[in-house]
Amino acid sequence: MDRETRIAAQAALAAGERAIVVEVSEALGSAPRECGTRMLVKRGATVGTIGGGRLELEAIATARAMLGETPDAAPAEPRSEHVALGPALGQCCGGAVTLGYARLDAGVLQRWRDAAPLFHLQLYGAGHVGRAIATLLATLDASVDWIDEREDAFPTCSTLWTSWPRHIRQVCVDAVEAEVRAAPPGAYYLVLTHDHDLDLRITEAILRRGDFGFLGLIGSRTKRARFVHRFERGGIAPEVIRRMTCPIGVEGIVGKQPEVLALAAVAQLLQAASRR
Repeated sequence: MDRETRIAAQAALAAGERAIVVEVSEALGSAPRECGTRMLVKRGATVGTIGGGRLELEAIATARAMLGETPDAAPAEPRSEHVALGPALGQCCGGAVTLGYARLDAGVLQRWRDAAPLFHLQLYGAGHVGRAIATLLATLDASVDWIDEREDAFPTCSTLWTSWPRHIRQVCVDAVEAEVRAAPPGAYYLVLTHDHDLDLRITEAILRRGDFGFLGLIGSRTKRARFVHRFERGGIAPEVIRRMTCPIGVEGIVGKQPEVLALAAVAQLLQAASRR
């Protein structure tokens, strides 16, 4: 994840580790990664990816040569190379990229701005499906407020037994539905709490706000019909209600295991982000 690569670069600089930042400064045609993608190459380790394949292998070799050739007192000079993926590397992408190589220092880090997140999500519910969704989102450049009224429901680690990254923020409050007001305009919402009445209150608050980029509610078609009836009786406009997705998850994925539901739901979030 690009954000995690930047965090790793900050940690390396603070620790005084020598490293090379490889950046895609130009991407033409069918290239494996977009302009601005970066990879950190340290002695014995790399963080991030510029697209894999032979392009990345040769970029890592170039960066390691820069680390090996450069004593601490004589930093490696920045360099740039243009690579036609087909003719030069035999990759079938057909595009071309320009790679920049620079020694990690304060100036490089200052120019390395945090990219805007794919989306801002309010994830309601810290049960099994919520934990599986949060685990997937931990690997993406998303901004996530994970909300539940039960403090002991939040797991200390992901389903992969890894610690939660900083962009997954656990929020424990009593009046859960009031958190809807704190979301930025165009935010995404997934509602999957332990209580149907709480689901109803949260979803109603989101619909009444109306400026959501995506609203997904876990449940069956029967649950949707019951909720829609309540919303219509409450005076919410039909065109707003129609924008609610319930059941959640891309069609064609079969299975009710939390991890399967999570994959289908996160794919749906990425679809919405791509359309935006």
